[in-house]
Amino acid sequence: MAFTQNDLARRLRSLHVSGDPLLLANVWDGASAAAIAGHSSTKAIATASYAIAATQGLDDGNMTLEQNLAGVRNAVAGLRKVGKAEELPVTADLEDGYEDPADTVRRAVELGVVGCNIEDVDNRKKELRNIKDAVARIKAMAGAANEAGVPDFVINARTDVLGYGGDISTVIERGKQYIEAGATTVFVWGVSKWDIKSDEVAGMVKALNGRLAVHPGSIGIEKLRDLGVSRISVGPALWRGSMSVLEKEGVRLKVLR
Repeated sequence: MAFTQNDLARRLRSLHVSGDPLLLANVWDGASAAAIAGHSSTKAIATASYAIAATQGLDDGNMTLEQNLAGVRNAVAGLRKVGKAEELPVTADLEDGYEDPADTVRRAVELGVVGCNIEDVDNRKKELRNIKDAVARIKAMAGAANEAGVPDFVINARTDVLGYGGDISTVIERGKQYIEAGATTVFVWGVSKWDIKSDEVAGMVKALNGRLAVHPGSIGIEKLRDLGVSRISVGPALWRGSMSVLEKEGVRLKVLR
């Protein structure tokens, strides 16, 4: 039985369960996507914009839409190579949505993507967007996905408010509005900016009805599962680990010479 793109979107959406979170090992190219897809426990594929930027010699947040989509395209190609493109839903890190978030989603859908991350930071201005603007951009993405034939498109709305002087109450305020605008989950970024504590996670889970996505951080996957989050992603951690191995092997080869 052939799955439609929206079937994959529905599958991705169904994997977001409070207390039984979707675990995502973020990829950055065809090879990494194929490797992760090969694990029997893999339920979905997510890209990491930080890592995609790094493979092109760029800093995170300084990548064009074209450059980001090139990385996403490569990841999807890797899935096709191992016969997983029609089986595993793909969610792409689309950074801040770029100039036109609706067009950004339409172009991602054309690549086979059925979900995305969008940040509430304006990467060009390096500042936090106001709630009204952030909400409008989420609505635009949801509307564009619906028009493109993927009404169940999954939006993981990331808020960086903790890195811009806000607190957990502000996260909750924004998160509720993001969900109302069409987001499936609210991704709270706190690592290296705000060390999110277990009680704060518990409070956000309760306020957002479990629709919380986080990085493992210092709390860890098992504890976050117990706290009731519905999505956990490691971001560029796998890419960093791969680069560490590459560096060590490079040093070893020099020593062997």
